Amino acid sequence: MFRHVSLALAAAIMMTGAAWADPIEGNWKTQAGATAAISGGGGAFSITLKSGKFAGKNIGSLKVAGDNKYAGTITDPETDKTYSGKASLSGSSLKMSGCVLGGLICNSQTWHKL
Repeated sequence: MFRHVSLALAAAIMMTGAAWADPIEGNWKTQAGATAAISGGGGAFSITLKSGKFAGKNIGSLKVAGDNKYAGTITDPETDKTYSGKASLSGSSLKMSGCVLGGLICNSQTWHKL
């Protein structure tokens, strides 16, 4: 009896932990076709490329900036230049943007959750 209760409790705790995960966490297909993993917790997230030419490279760091909005830094893996970055989540789409000169020049792309 105790074993069944313990197994049920463990399953409930694991399911609850998954519910606490931020919706930005997970694997995303970039506009270039690579896979990027966003992981972290406590409001801070790291972006690492998992496939493609720059696999293994960390390309960003974001913090929660509001409901489904994030802000931080984004690095262009091709040039290694780091920009002020923003992200906004809408369903299974993540709009990423990086800007320089106080937002005067920006580039954006949309990623899709895998």
